[in-house]
Amino acid sequence: MNIPRRQFLRLAAGAAALPVALRGASAQDYPTRPVRLIVGQTAGGAQDIAARLMAQVLSERIGHPFVVENKPGAGTNIAAETVTRAPADGYTLLLVGAPNAINATLYENLNFNFMRDITPVASFIRTPEVLVVHPSVPTNTVREFIAHAKRKPGAISMASPGIGSGPHMSGELLMLMAGIQLTHVPYRGGGQAISDLVGGQVQATFIAPVVATQHIRAGKLRALAVTTASRSHILPDVPAMTEVLPGYESGGFFGIGAPVNTPSQIIDRLNKTINAALEDAPMKARINDMGASALPGSPAAFGHLIAEQTDKWAKVIKFAGIKAS
Repeated sequence: MNIPRRQFLRLAAGAAALPVALRGASAQDYPTRPVRLIVGQTAGGAQDIAARLMAQVLSERIGHPFVVENKPGAGTNIAAETVTRAPADGYTLLLVGAPNAINATLYENLNFNFMRDITPVASFIRTPEVLVVHPSVPTNTVREFIAHAKRKPGAISMASPGIGSGPHMSGELLMLMAGIQLTHVPYRGGGQAISDLVGGQVQATFIAPVVATQHIRAGKLRALAVTTASRSHILPDVPAMTEVLPGYESGGFFGIGAPVNTPSQIIDRLNKTINAALEDAPMKARINDMGASALPGSPAAFGHLIAEQTDKWAKVIKFAGIKAS
């Protein structure tokens, strides 16, 4: 059957628009089945705890299960690549954090480009770190710590959960800005690093205040400074590093990302749900207990944060010549 050209073009235009219309309808009904939230760390770690908190909130508010799936390895890159390869339908999400911003420069041959292949959905918390030292280190303040390190370059050993980890980068930033040299001692995770610090095998590290508090109160560690721009509510008597080194700021952040080209209706719904949850008193209390602060905002604002952090850590990594192990 021959179809007149004008009628054919009209039908073709309608057919071309059909997938877009169907995708819009599908986005409006989202979700109709469980959603995976991929985490690049083992169960029990900081990323896992943050992910399970947000998965619970989304499950309760949206009415469908959001299930945490741990895919540790390669400095969280396995998890990130899993999500970049997933369909852009909102059913596979990524817990995004500082490691993703660091890894963009630290790893030279990734099979994905994080800034290109992941769409920011929403940020939700920001977490500080605290510089702690073993009591044997003869310093009580950051100024004294810097002076001691300058007198004895490389004599202070700084533990971290691994090369390119948040605590490692906080230490590298301190070395860069203060003009000191510490000896980095990477571990395979934070547990052993803290154990050896408490035991005196290493002298310093950066850790979450909520983890450090018990050791500080017991006199096993001494807190010198927190890494965020202002003091932590968990350690109100501990100064912020910026009080000694203006412009110093480090620490972690957590948010949600999705594969690029995920429908905007899905992105917007998730963003609004997360921002609304951050306003609830029970949620604020849970974030407060973690030693963190709420970080609401638009997808664009989260994208700006990721880009800013990626650029910042790229400069530190290149200056220090850090290479992935």
